[in-house]
Amino acid sequence: MSMEKITFAGHSGAPLAARLDLPEGPHLATALFAHCFTCGKDIFAARRIAQRLAAMGIAVLRFDFTGLGHSCGEFANTSFTSNVDDLILAAKYLESHGMAPDMLIGHSLGGAAVLKAAAQVPTAKAVVTLGAPFEPGHVTHNFAGGKLREDGGVDVVLGGRPLTIGAGFLHDVSATRLEPAIAGLKKALLIMHAPKDDVVGIENAQAIFSAAKHPKSFVTLDNSDHLISSAKDAEYAAEVIAAWAGRYVPLNPPSPPPGAPEGVLRVSEVDPEGFLQDIQNGPWHHAVADEPEAYGGTNRGMSPYGFLAAGLGACTSMTIRMYARRKGWPLDHVRVDVTHDKVHAQDAGQPSTKVDRFTREIMLEGDLDAEQRARLMEIADKCPVHQTLERSSEITTVLAGEL
Repeated sequence: MSMEKITFAGHSGAPLAARLDLPEGPHLATALFAHCFTCGKDIFAARRIAQRLAAMGIAVLRFDFTGLGHSCGEFANTSFTSNVDDLILAAKYLESHGMAPDMLIGHSLGGAAVLKAAAQVPTAKAVVTLGAPFEPGHVTHNFAGGKLREDGGVDVVLGGRPLTIGAGFLHDVSATRLEPAIAGLKKALLIMHAPKDDVVGIENAQAIFSAAKHPKSFVTLDNSDHLISSAKDAEYAAEVIAAWAGRYVPLNPPSPPPGAPEGVLRVSEVDPEGFLQDIQNGPWHHAVADEPEAYGGTNRGMSPYGFLAAGLGACTSMTIRMYARRKGWPLDHVRVDVTHDKVHAQDAGQPSTKVDRFTREIMLEGDLDAEQRARLMEIADKCPVHQTLERSSEITTVLAGEL
């Protein structure tokens, strides 16, 4: 994933800071992400969701609302309506650059903002909310411990940062009703919420779901907190959004390049502090690779050798099935168990070194006679991946940009 820092004018004319996360392969669609109240575009959940969508070809613009993060302007002079205006201006910026949003994603009050703005972003086909309030005025309970100002505003500390919430914001957010916007959404809607969210209660998700028309989906975030601060929870949210988006956002990849009939399989690092990797083959096929915790990983995906063993097992099963189908043999089911180990080469007739040993245990179910079973076991060794592993392969490695 590559990232561009950009700015565009917000509702007051002040420049707003944004990050545009771009796919490293073909750009197939665009999403616009609205962050939670005061938390900014760079929180972990926003970054991971953008990273995961970019891996499947969806560019993601995430920006700081007026007066927050790296954006200019006075936050004290903003309102919920001005946040919606900023969001619409972000959509227009993308449209002016040939990247009109196909999907809107909003976290917390940003989720309320995308619900309100969706009707004014006609290119968007799908909307996602994370921990969003049914009524934006719900957020005002977070200001209860603040210091009331003479002008009707309130001074608060949110996320360790002192902020002035203007009287105009308080009045505007309390007066806003989302139910008409939700009922008239006319876009696919995915609602994600944590049952134990102590900032925006789970009853808000229920109200949004009840007000919306189909197609609509609700997915629980289980034990997540409101900010989705756990890496495991953020990973889950990103994976669900990516899978759901593929159903409602058209993704039409170009033809594979010459010499690569299956297209380019791209592996992208998720976190430089660990080993988690996104594996993407076109927009539809995704997996994650990792290492066990004992080796410094987080064990969220198979290891590289696990994927190698999976390739051998899958190819073996497919090859057996293809042969039995062609012969018309009564093979009901195939199962292949694969294990991998490093063994001393003397066990393989090559002393003083180690070699990789893959062991396959093949189960063949069906009314097969002994001769048919023996033949299918012979066919297992004809699997292309088996043959690739048994013979020497050529691996060419080049530095990107030097092709």
